[in-house]
Amino acid sequence: QVQLVESGGGLVQAGGSLRLSCSASGSIFSTKNMGWYRQAPGKQRELVAEITSGGSTNYADSVKGRFTISRNNTKNTVYLQMNSLKPGDTAVYYCRYGLTYWGQGTQVTVSS
Repeated sequence: QVQLVESGGGLVQAGGSLRLSCSASGSIFSTKNMGWYRQAPGKQRELVAEITSGGSTNYADSVKGRFTISRNNTKNTVYLQMNSLKPGDTAVYYCRYGLTYWGQGTQVTVSS
């Protein structure tokens, strides 16, 4: 079993920044991919960014150049640095570990 705890969400004005963190505990293998997804009201959950154990990254087109995903395998933590936030980034953000485990989500609200 793996437990994921996200933090760092909140309310920010357009153009601002937030940093999300996701700490994993339990049966952790650093070889697993980790990622951030988001779900806005009335929309499907979508990939925001993902990172492999080796540090290779993949981003949704909508966040390229604004968001940066990183991980610390020693701390079993993945981060999402979000800059130049837009109202369209408003959503619940979820951390994912491997293909199976999800965090509880953290709300990000960007006001115009």
